[in-house]
Amino acid sequence: MCVPRQLCLLSAFHSFKMSTVHEILSKLSLEGDHSLPPSAYATVKAYSNFDADRDAAALETAIKTKGVDEVTIINILTNRSNEQRQDIAFAYQRRTKKVCQTPNGSPPVASQNTHLKPNVNELSAALKSALSGHLEAVILGLLKTPAQYDASELKAAMKGLGTDEDTLIEIICSRTNQELSEINRVYREMYKTELEKDIISDTSGDFRKLMVALAKGKRCEDTSVIDYELIDQDARDLYDAGVKRKGTDVPKWINIMTERSVPHLQKVFDRYKSYSPYDMLESIKKEVKGDLENAFLNLVQCIQNKQLYFADRLYDSMKGKGTRDKVLIRIMVSRCEVDMLKIKSEFKRKYGKSLYYFIQQDTKGDYQRALLNLCGGED
Repeated sequence: MCVPRQLCLLSAFHSFKMSTVHEILSKLSLEGDHSLPPSAYATVKAYSNFDADRDAAALETAIKTKGVDEVTIINILTNRSNEQRQDIAFAYQRRTKKVCQTPNGSPPVASQNTHLKPNVNELSAALKSALSGHLEAVILGLLKTPAQYDASELKAAMKGLGTDEDTLIEIICSRTNQELSEINRVYREMYKTELEKDIISDTSGDFRKLMVALAKGKRCEDTSVIDYELIDQDARDLYDAGVKRKGTDVPKWINIMTERSVPHLQKVFDRYKSYSPYDMLESIKKEVKGDLENAFLNLVQCIQNKQLYFADRLYDSMKGKGTRDKVLIRIMVSRCEVDMLKIKSEFKRKYGKSLYYFIQQDTKGDYQRALLNLCGGED
């Protein structure tokens, strides 16, 4: 049967229009603001008038000054991007004649040789002996690459007697597939063992299973299609595996929460409320206890709103008497070049006062100066 040409064109136009609308809606609902460059929400960015040799010389003078010039050290290292800090470490190494030479006798340049890892030991060692306390922890953290920093924090959490589960949970629950892949690679390089092997020997039970599954970084990252059928199925499966039955089918929870994409799970947790009398967080509190409960709560909060999760962690590190400096330092160092502007915004919205104000109230001296620089000024 011959179909009129106008009808074919109309049909083609209609299907094109519908698919375009669907495409736009999918992008709007799933991509959010991913189109912006990664540094858009950073408080520490690349320094425009950068000169690694000049910075290395200034650091050398600051370290050798009688009484140590902490202000210069802080102002340089908290106002340069991570890549620039690696270049400074190279330049410092060259000044102290301890950098490995390339075959033609010239020293390697960090920014031009991305496969070469700068040996930051010389600068780190000099700063370690020049500084102390919390300021030392901030500055030495800034000298590591993001993956080196996370790997060293994970190793410290599992070293010796007892495990610092909070650190393990925070890092492993909040990092992307790409970040986890790099952490696994660097961990192997730094400690000559697998991260997974250390997690297995330091944890147990379902908590171990959850941490191992997350550390693999195998979460689906295809966010191009919204599968409403699967959203509904996952929401029902989470309910059936937990609140609906006696005892919890933890492996089912682990599978769904470690394998599905973040935008998909956000919709699953919304849908979950139509099956369960409790939301996902309340269900976790009712179903599991201990480290497993803590891990699932952290994971769900990270999935729902990662920046709010970090804002809450920062608030908890400073509320009440005393400061949990380790948590405060780790989040400030690890998020200042990622999403600190968003974290600050969530913090002020929830707690009424700025993160800057809280840091001012809770810390002092050069340590405070370093943190406030990473915070990026008052809102």
